[in-house]
Amino acid sequence: MIDPFTAIAAATSAFKTVQKFVAAGQDFENTVGQMGKWYTAVSDFRKGHQMNKKPPLFKKLFNAGSVEEEALQLLLHEKKIIEQEKELQTILNFRYGFGTWDELTEMRRSIRAKREKEVYKQAELRKDLLETITLTIVVAIGIVFVGAIIYFIGSAQGKW
Repeated sequence: MIDPFTAIAAATSAFKTVQKFVAAGQDFENTVGQMGKWYTAVSDFRKGHQMNKKPPLFKKLFNAGSVEEEALQLLLHEKKIIEQEKELQTILNFRYGFGTWDELTEMRRSIRAKREKEVYKQAELRKDLLETITLTIVVAIGIVFVGAIIYFIGSAQGKW
């Protein structure tokens, strides 16, 4: 599962690298590579946040942290991403010419569509499979437990 807090750390790191590259006058290719990492991390953050809205059963039961704290952290991270995006737009349009941001936005759309098809569907399938297997095991253990109780009660009463 995609952890939004790990993804935001990766996005912040990529953002700082982009800032350094632009300040140092690095090649456009290097900057775009870091922008790709930033977009990937932001996309992972948003998808992880979306997936956390419907957490697995066992996370609901055993990871009972403060809902308000998690919501506040996610909100602040989303605001941080918006600020970074605005700053990157200004930096790139200033450094590489007006319209650069629009080109990157088009790249982002195509990357997002590709990632949706490949990466996120696989992650969701793995999560669903793991949850199904876990639930099946728990139900099987429950059935065995109930069957054992019925057997011992029947044995104690001399029915078996």
